[in-house]
Amino acid sequence: MRTLPYGFKKFSMSDPLPACARWKDHMPASRDPAAYRLYIEARKVWRSKIAWQFTREEAMRILTDVKKAAELGDWGARALMAHFYLHGLGVLESNHVLDANPDKSVEIARMAAKEMQPWGLYDLGVAHEHGYGGAHYDVDLAWAYYLRAAQLGSPEAQMALAQAYSKAGRRGDETTMLHCAYQQGHGPAAHELALYARVNKRFQEAIDIYQNGVKFGSAECARDLRIMFNQGYWAIGSDREKDALSALGVQVDAERERRYDAIYDALQINPDPKLSRLDQVLPLPPAVLPPWSGVEDAVEPESYDKPTY
Repeated sequence: MRTLPYGFKKFSMSDPLPACARWKDHMPASRDPAAYRLYIEARKVWRSKIAWQFTREEAMRILTDVKKAAELGDWGARALMAHFYLHGLGVLESNHVLDANPDKSVEIARMAAKEMQPWGLYDLGVAHEHGYGGAHYDVDLAWAYYLRAAQLGSPEAQMALAQAYSKAGRRGDETTMLHCAYQQGHGPAAHELALYARVNKRFQEAIDIYQNGVKFGSAECARDLRIMFNQGYWAIGSDREKDALSALGVQVDAERERRYDAIYDALQINPDPKLSRLDQVLPLPPAVLPPWSGVEDAVEPESYDKPTY
């Protein structure tokens, strides 16, 4: 391993867990309104369709506006440009407007990491773990970046640490780090915690966490609730699980299944919105379902500010 950056330390299983931090506490306190709006509107277009459905004109508009917002200094636009440079933009010959350029992606991540922005630290760790974009392959250095990112609240880094603790058999520490991410509204953490509650037969806890995961934008949580209302249980052939869920008021419910299925389909395309009104339009049983006109009923307007791409 090469010399660690100043203030970083090697990740060690023998060290205490990092405290639960929030990524928002370590980001710029203000954003230029014009740049932010330009970024958000372009992001909405990008999240509105599956990649192959964009016209060339739409893809070019997305690229132009996100690039301009990034040049104006918006951190969200910079993060999205890093993603575009890593993967390219436009999956078809007819809508391809940007070739992948990992060097430029890592360059943006380095800028954010220098400013100690959690997302940039995490992205730079990923680059070192896989050795692309001019970031030399160094697993120890990658984990030093993951640790620093987790200390500053990156939910992705907190999830990475949770996985490391799981592999080491430290289930309690894994759960602690998952909760750090979950408390920040991180959908993947909600899904992991719900699965863990299910395995341990804490079914009401699992259902509640799944519901929160849907609010956070987790398509996987919506899928699992759809399955639950489709068949009245999750595990095939588990009469014990079916009976336990039935005691909690869970039954086969075609209308609830339909609504979670619609939410799942929507979140597959766009995981950005936070469905903060979900309990009002799709409450858990035994509540009576109110009228429903579509996924938008559950969405809180202008809720796109997440530390993800």
